[in-house]
Amino acid sequence: TAPAPAPAYTAADGAWARARPADALPRGPWWTQFGDPRLDALQRRVGNDNQDIRAAFARLMQARADTRIARAGLWPRIDATAAADRSRISSNAPRLPSTVKPIADNFDVEGDLSYEIDLFGRIRSGVNAARAGEQASAADLATLALAMHAEMAVDYFRLRGEDTNIALLDSSVADYARSLALTQNLHRGGAAAAVDVSQARAQWEGARTAAAEARLQRALTLHALAVLAGANPTTFTLAADPLPVDSKPPAVNPGLPSTLLERRPDVAAAERRVAAANAQIGVARAAYFPVFDLAAAIGADSASASTWLAAPSRLWSLGATGVLTVFDAGLHRAQSAAAHARYDELVADYRNTVIGAYRDVEDDLAALAALDSEARSEAAAVDASATALSQARYRYQAGVATYLEVATAETTALQARSAAVAIATRRLAAGVRLIEALGGGWREVPAASQ
Repeated sequence: TAPAPAPAYTAADGAWARARPADALPRGPWWTQFGDPRLDALQRRVGNDNQDIRAAFARLMQARADTRIARAGLWPRIDATAAADRSRISSNAPRLPSTVKPIADNFDVEGDLSYEIDLFGRIRSGVNAARAGEQASAADLATLALAMHAEMAVDYFRLRGEDTNIALLDSSVADYARSLALTQNLHRGGAAAAVDVSQARAQWEGARTAAAEARLQRALTLHALAVLAGANPTTFTLAADPLPVDSKPPAVNPGLPSTLLERRPDVAAAERRVAAANAQIGVARAAYFPVFDLAAAIGADSASASTWLAAPSRLWSLGATGVLTVFDAGLHRAQSAAAHARYDELVADYRNTVIGAYRDVEDDLAALAALDSEARSEAAAVDASATALSQARYRYQAGVATYLEVATAETTALQARSAAVAIATRRLAAGVRLIEALGGGWREVPAASQ
């Protein structure tokens, strides 16, 4: 059993409800709610070309084949054989009758039927285990696809945030260059000290370094996007598209905590593995009982092709066997103990997955609430720092302030704007992660309640 669901998320309202599994329901293109056509195009490439998803799909096909292999044991097996051969024995062989020719022909055709009577459920348990494993593989595929789509969205918004940061730094480099030129002119006129020129140059060079680093980070993020899209990073490009600092994710209603278990494919996968382990216990238990087989054969055997299919050449057999292991030095007991231990392990993994699912949602709800507050306060900080910078520049040009005041104001303004960009990027990422934590299933908040 899974941990009991909480009455409500700590950051959301709601009441407990009976779970109705919904992990198999199509999740749809949830990323379209962000309203970005370029993101939509990239997500289509993830679905079509991502190699991790293709590998997971191949593993699902293997699991489906394993189920068919296990299910085949429920039915009789029929083999047909036909053979024709000529052989010669030694004429000097001991006790060879003089009437026997050393060269002889043999023609044989035979049909064999074998069937294990699944009296104690060994085969049925194996089929149930294989079917549960197949369902777990399907849930693994859904989990991976959800993770790849979410990672694509997060990296895409990070790239756009880096575009904004690059534009901001390039603008700062230009502003610092003008400040440096102004300071040099004032110094030549005797209105500024040499230290002011050095400070202005250091600030300008520092901004250039930061801009170069931002371009490196953009390149690395672009390469990550290429891999997710199944493309060669050498030829994959995306034009710069700065992210507005007031960007925010679509409002998401996380629903009731009990419904989280209905939507998360990783929870479904963990539960199916528990079911498979339980079925393997049945396989181990059946090993204590005898195995009963039915066997039948019918055909024809003759030394001459002319009489091969004649009535006197026919043959048949019918019989049953039962095998019971009397002594195995504790092999079956050890196999049963291993099956039970495996089951206990997967039960613990399942419970841990459920607890982790609740934690993921709580983390992202808390992040969205905090980042919403941070965005408002940082917007006020950007406005205040811009006003302070304007005043510092006027005071410096009027000769009533040192360049240190200007440099400090410029640094504060740049840091405030960079922080605003970072918060916008983190808000969008938290929105994506919340949708991922909800299993890709969520409800949009009506406009009137936003």
